[in-house]
Amino acid sequence: MTYAITQTCCNDATCVAVCPVNCIHPAPGEADFGTTEMLYIDPTSCIDCGACADACPVDAIFPADRLTGRLREYEAINAEYYADRAPAPAPASPTFHPWGAPSFHRSLPADFAPLRVAVVGTGPAGMYAAEDLLLHTNAEVTLIDRLPVAGGLVRYGVAPDHPATKGAGDTFARFHSHPRVRMRLGVEIGTDVTAEELAAHHDAVIYAVGAPSDRRLGIPGEELPGSASATSVVSWYNAHPETGADAVRLSTERVVVVGNGNVALDVARVLVTDPADLAGTDIADHALAALRGTRVREVVLLGRRGPEHAAYTTSELLALKHLPGVDLVVDDHDPRTGAAVDAAAAGEKAALLRGVAREAVDWARPPAPDRRRIVLRFHSAPVEALGTDGVRAVRVTAEGSASGTEIGTGLLVRAIGYRGVPLAGLPFDEATGTVPHEAGRVTGLPGGYVVGWIKRGPSGGIGANRACAEETVGTLLADAVAGSLPTPTGTEREFRRLVRSRSRHLIDARGLAAIDRTERARGQASGRPRVKLATVPELVAAARGGRLRPKV
Repeated sequence: MTYAITQTCCNDATCVAVCPVNCIHPAPGEADFGTTEMLYIDPTSCIDCGACADACPVDAIFPADRLTGRLREYEAINAEYYADRAPAPAPASPTFHPWGAPSFHRSLPADFAPLRVAVVGTGPAGMYAAEDLLLHTNAEVTLIDRLPVAGGLVRYGVAPDHPATKGAGDTFARFHSHPRVRMRLGVEIGTDVTAEELAAHHDAVIYAVGAPSDRRLGIPGEELPGSASATSVVSWYNAHPETGADAVRLSTERVVVVGNGNVALDVARVLVTDPADLAGTDIADHALAALRGTRVREVVLLGRRGPEHAAYTTSELLALKHLPGVDLVVDDHDPRTGAAVDAAAAGEKAALLRGVAREAVDWARPPAPDRRRIVLRFHSAPVEALGTDGVRAVRVTAEGSASGTEIGTGLLVRAIGYRGVPLAGLPFDEATGTVPHEAGRVTGLPGGYVVGWIKRGPSGGIGANRACAEETVGTLLADAVAGSLPTPTGTEREFRRLVRSRSRHLIDARGLAAIDRTERARGQASGRPRVKLATVPELVAAARGGRLRPKV
């Protein structure tokens, strides 16, 4: 029997580090690492030890003979990766210690005083950096987040029907109460505390602030009511406290989503999934109520190019193909679409659509009232959102065509990418939406470092941040050894006093644990993993032991 890696693979290579026979690839240091959609287990060399499954932070690895339903395809997907590859040589001596932690080569002089490092952002990028520092140095880490709760994109970016992926948050959470960690949640750098003040109290500062904004379409009508970003939709169904319960209106039968990346597929899937299937997740209460009363029957995904260039990953498209009660359709309006699917070789992205129903959709007709479906329309670009008081339709054109098609909708969602925003006190590259840096060291800011999307742009999932953090932490430690870090003028105690005087919603590790207990208790009564607190006052009240208003 062999093991297989499945849909929720996070690519962080924890499994690689514990494999005693080198059967999981691509591994760190190999040319393909960081570029493939997931990692793969070689069925010819796997020895069925199960170490990888035990170590996986997102429960993505299972015995191949126990895969059921849509996961059965992953046995072949894993094997296919090795079809034309020479077997990787087994290590002559154990390079990885079975069941051990990943090995990072870190060193500071034995008499080196503990570094005080602030990490701004508690999402995956920040937490991988904190983990590296805590496990391999004697650094003291201050975790800072502008929200009064930790988690970042694990909490507010992962779709609620992907609970295994959210499991990465539990791995990170074990560091929240680490004896060398101080949590300062509810503190916004640039507003409550300046970047200069933060640096004055720490040897180094790592910024892991992500890419919280979104890219614009740049078309007429984009500002109409009923035109929204995928960022706001995802925040809405994930109970982000800065996104109101009424931020998304589902009073339309058809939703048009511009983009065909994984976020676009997430939005489409959540909007047409049976609410009964979402009721056992941590989806926001207000979103679940809205979906139970929704009129949405169809979600159209617009792709500017053909299916061979689609941005979604194989695993996310396979999930759509097996969504209960939902039809997946390819709009056959352009002959290039069908030709690309038919000509695609096995393993190519367009080949995934072979066998999916094709239909020349009549957009003048409303969606069928008794079915839900997702329509993939390639070779289509939006050129105008039509309407007066709100979006009523989207006009799209195909490349090389002067004529356009109107697709009626009351909700237009742009899902064409995220973008970083400037942070006061740091340099910023407007062209890339990132902070200029060299191997993570911020240009012109001694003691300042970046990690994650604000460093490399909005690419890569949760696991990609591990190697990114390793590089940044390595640069930081090299600077420490070289004596190039500025000497802080303030102490940890003085910084605690400073943030207490500036932040109205300061939360520490004890308060965060109280939020977690409250949400889990609220979920237990209804058979859900948790019921998220959706506003800042609710989060703060739970953290401070206050009485929450009863649910209505």
